[in-house]
Amino acid sequence: MSFIFYDIGLLIAFAIFVSIFLYRGKQNIKKEGWLLLYKTSWGIKLIDYIGNKYKRTLKFFSYVSIGIGYCLMATMIYFFYTIIKIYLFRPDVVSAVKVPPIMPLIPYLPQMFHLNFLPPFYFFYWIVILAVIAITHEFAHGIFAAYNKVRIKKTGFGFFPFFLPVFLAAFVELDEEQMAKKSKFGQLAVLSAGTFANVITAIIGFATLWLFFSMAFAPAGVVFDTYPYAVVGVGDISMVNGIPLDNPSYSEAMALMNGGLNEIGVSGFYFVAETDFLKGQNSEEYMMLFYDSPALRNNLEGAILSIDGVAMTGIESLKYELEQKSPGDVVEIITFDGEKNLEYQIELTEHPGEEGYAWLGVGFSDKTRTGIAGKLYMLMASFKDSNVYYQSKIGNVGLFIYNLLWWVVLISVSVALVNMLPVGIFDGGRFFYLTIWGITGKEKFAKKVFGFMTYLFLFLLLVLMVFWALSFF
Repeated sequence: MSFIFYDIGLLIAFAIFVSIFLYRGKQNIKKEGWLLLYKTSWGIKLIDYIGNKYKRTLKFFSYVSIGIGYCLMATMIYFFYTIIKIYLFRPDVVSAVKVPPIMPLIPYLPQMFHLNFLPPFYFFYWIVILAVIAITHEFAHGIFAAYNKVRIKKTGFGFFPFFLPVFLAAFVELDEEQMAKKSKFGQLAVLSAGTFANVITAIIGFATLWLFFSMAFAPAGVVFDTYPYAVVGVGDISMVNGIPLDNPSYSEAMALMNGGLNEIGVSGFYFVAETDFLKGQNSEEYMMLFYDSPALRNNLEGAILSIDGVAMTGIESLKYELEQKSPGDVVEIITFDGEKNLEYQIELTEHPGEEGYAWLGVGFSDKTRTGIAGKLYMLMASFKDSNVYYQSKIGNVGLFIYNLLWWVVLISVSVALVNMLPVGIFDGGRFFYLTIWGITGKEKFAKKVFGFMTYLFLFLLLVLMVFWALSFF
């Protein structure tokens, strides 16, 4: 039976358990805004103990926490600006991703929207990650509050009535009157403590992910993501589907294309391309054409596991094995497409640039990414080769744990970033307000700027939702 059935069963059992628990403790439930809060005193003694025991350490980390808070706020503003540009000027990207800009992370989100670039997100993942991230986030607020002599009134968790009783969130309720009387530095430290805890969680999660991957996974194939191609001038095309041409125009070349795989001659080389692929290109002066390779002709896909029974563990092993072959040799290739193994019998041809060498014709694109998001992605994937297919030594259990750890890191970073938006509903809102007040010395001005920023971000979110909807028309 598929794991998802067990997972849905766990979700139902958890919902029943929480419903009974909340019903029995209904006297502790208070409604505040959109949330229903279950208030208790769990963990307050531990929070006070840590906050008063390790004062020197917490003093040092107060500076670190505030510094990280400002870095996260600047990064999130940059991300928000980038997202706005994408939604305004790249509707093709928006419609391809499908997910609206305002969307809570709920179980089965990648499965519902068919987001193949994300691993599955089960309810089991969600409840574990919620416990890890939300509890550490709120306890960090409490610990720094205790260090700054701000009384903790209650702890507990909240939930949205719309998702009753599954969509939960932890909280630590502080004495706001005491909080407001503390120095701006102390308040900033308390406000940024949650995101600081999320960053620490992400670092620990990443180290655990790296260690687990190195122990539980091994190279088992080669991942290629393209076929060899060249960008050629339309005027250099000398033949299309056997018909000779002399300095043709774009329309003349396209008129000879058929609905299948077209054969195109350029300066003694033969290329192939599908008509729809060519029509999707933007230039009428140049075309991106694929070399006529055995891999393309045989529609080779998936990670290459073996060639003639020899296991492939990376690009070098693939190159070495092909060097042992000759043009005209027929090889047996086994690939894995993500669900099942595929078998191919492929005749190798001569390499178009190296006489006498056998050629399969698979390509590897440059995966270097730029920008903050790109650097972050490359960091998260730095412990493995992007052109290698790795297989779990312990079966599906290894993949299940790996995906869980991957989600822990991703969501920890996401929560840290979103929470530092300079908007009233997040810690970053008050953080921003105290910063403006501290810089200008004018509380009223800081309140006006804070209010303006909050409404500006809410307005921009509305604009994003509108453009998201328009991208599907």
